[in-house]
Amino acid sequence: MSDTGQHDPEFDQQWAELLHADVEFADNPEPRCPCVLLLDTSGSMRGEPIQALAEGLAVFREELLKDSLARRRVEIAIVTFGGVVQVVQDFVTVDRFQVPLLAAEGLTPMGTATLKGLDLIEERKQRYKANGVTYYRPWVFLITDGAAEGEPPHVLHQAAGRVRAEEAAKRIAFFSVGVEGADLGQLAAMAARPPLKLRGLRFIDLFVWLSRSTQQVANSRVGDQVALPPVDWGSL
Repeated sequence: MSDTGQHDPEFDQQWAELLHADVEFADNPEPRCPCVLLLDTSGSMRGEPIQALAEGLAVFREELLKDSLARRRVEIAIVTFGGVVQVVQDFVTVDRFQVPLLAAEGLTPMGTATLKGLDLIEERKQRYKANGVTYYRPWVFLITDGAAEGEPPHVLHQAAGRVRAEEAAKRIAFFSVGVEGADLGQLAAMAARPPLKLRGLRFIDLFVWLSRSTQQVANSRVGDQVALPPVDWGSL
């Protein structure tokens, strides 16, 4: 209700979101392991690559659902960048996650997508803190088959600087994967951790690894060092 006595739909929506968050965390007070997937859906991913990526996401969901603790602790958000940047899935626990419909088109605004993913994490952290929920270091997982285009050059530079600062402060763990055709040099400049080159279109193997890694984190205590499984789907 606005001060004029009329309904304000935006105000109502904000309240609905806050109430939903309170209920969400009251029903499930488990520590959260947030994971943001930044997915390249530009035109060059059309056909077999985008199909393989969608199949990998489906396996990711299936594998995580097998772990009762990961199902309640791992939260997934997805940002796509193909022509435009879209949050196609805001943070949800795995039991509420549905694989989005992916369409390949447009250019590759990778820097803009990275900044959006980092913003999502900051917003989610504030929700955790407001509801007294502890959380593991968030993961950001970038997958691309090209190089940044369709955005001003300074945007990627800004994104890389922010990723490096967040990594140095141990506020995120940033991983990048280059599909065939990706500019690995550009990815290497994004963060301290070297990019991995995907072997062929082994998205299923990649997402099985990611599910096992997040399960191991979710089954640890917040702040613990966790050894990740060996990577057999990519190379440096």
